[in-house]
Amino acid sequence: MRNVWSSQPFCGRRINVVALRTLATATTDASSSLTKTALNDLHKELGGDMVPFAGYELPVLYKGSENGGVMKEHLWCRADGKASLFDVSHMGQIRWHGKDRVKFLERIVVGDIAGLGEGQGLLSLVTNEKGGILDDTVITNAGDYIYMVVNGATKFDDMKHFEAVLSSEFGSADVTMEYLEDSMQLLALQGPGAAEAVAKLLPSTIDLVRMPFMTGQDTTLDGIEGCRITRCGYTGEDGFELAMPAEHAVSIASKLLEDPNVNPTGLGARDSLRLEAGLCLYGHDLNDTINPIEGALGWTMGPPKSRRRLEGGFLGAKHVLTPDGKFQKVTKKRVGLMGMKAPAREHAEIYNAAGDTLIGTVTSGTYSPCLKKPIAMGYVETEHSKVDTEVSIKIRDKFQPAQVTKMPFVPSRYYRVPE
Repeated sequence: MRNVWSSQPFCGRRINVVALRTLATATTDASSSLTKTALNDLHKELGGDMVPFAGYELPVLYKGSENGGVMKEHLWCRADGKASLFDVSHMGQIRWHGKDRVKFLERIVVGDIAGLGEGQGLLSLVTNEKGGILDDTVITNAGDYIYMVVNGATKFDDMKHFEAVLSSEFGSADVTMEYLEDSMQLLALQGPGAAEAVAKLLPSTIDLVRMPFMTGQDTTLDGIEGCRITRCGYTGEDGFELAMPAEHAVSIASKLLEDPNVNPTGLGARDSLRLEAGLCLYGHDLNDTINPIEGALGWTMGPPKSRRRLEGGFLGAKHVLTPDGKFQKVTKKRVGLMGMKAPAREHAEIYNAAGDTLIGTVTSGTYSPCLKKPIAMGYVETEHSKVDTEVSIKIRDKFQPAQVTKMPFVPSRYYRVPE
């Protein structure tokens, strides 16, 4: 499949940019002033079609270049030797300090933070008292501190929640939250060529061949101090998130873009790439009424009989886990959907195969540039969640047959260190 991705010409089908604009605009109050990232002028110079997203002005796609547009930008990220550069500076970067930082974090997220060796990271979930998901987050043990990245649309609510828990349960504890605000910018470099491209900016002491996925460290980038690299991403490909001081973001991004294999990429392709990879978009596929089991994210708490599964301890654990660490039964589950002739968009109703009983709702849907067919994810009643279950989706007032399918839709290619 890799060779197919690297050789596909532009397809005749177009990603629904109107839907993407609606998604972007819905995340911010139109009357509020938008924050501009340090790369704002560079985006516009490159042809960025700017839209509001999570209170920021960000490019949904790039116009005027031969590799611009959602479809081309998407396929570039999957192509052999290529890499896509995303501005994700809207996301919230937090450092946690103090000897009680691990204890506090294990109260607010479901993952095994104590088990992280220096440099190791994981995807975790922030939960409320009922076990609902407040956000998804990547957390890395940076040695002297813990580095956390949260979603841009939720970061301020997240921090209010963190402060409330600190105040109510950890008043005398030694733990401090340092929000990096916009003084640190964040870029994501994703794709099969990401390692080769970023290696040109890294010191020779960093060996990316031996750097596992979901690890990170402080570093220099193009000789600039105060930067950080994490091997992670939101596309299903190998890739990195690069944090750097805001005053150096343009020079670092420009240096990466000097590589002909690196293409600037907008929010539109970021959304279609993450959906092909079966990854959730908070506020659409996850919210504070959905728990980790319903969201098919129970694995973030660890395998059966692991410490976090047995001890719980996070907010809402009793609503998610049984006393012996098993998953509580749920009435609905997140699933993949394929087989539709037309894309099923968010809020489309899912019925049983006969079309006479409503069983769920689509939360994300698009046309897959790699598979050349519609894909979607959504929630269905648990008894209909088994792979290959036949369902009907109401699209434009017509029922279309579909099937529950495994995710990811496109095989993930996260990096593995050679043995």
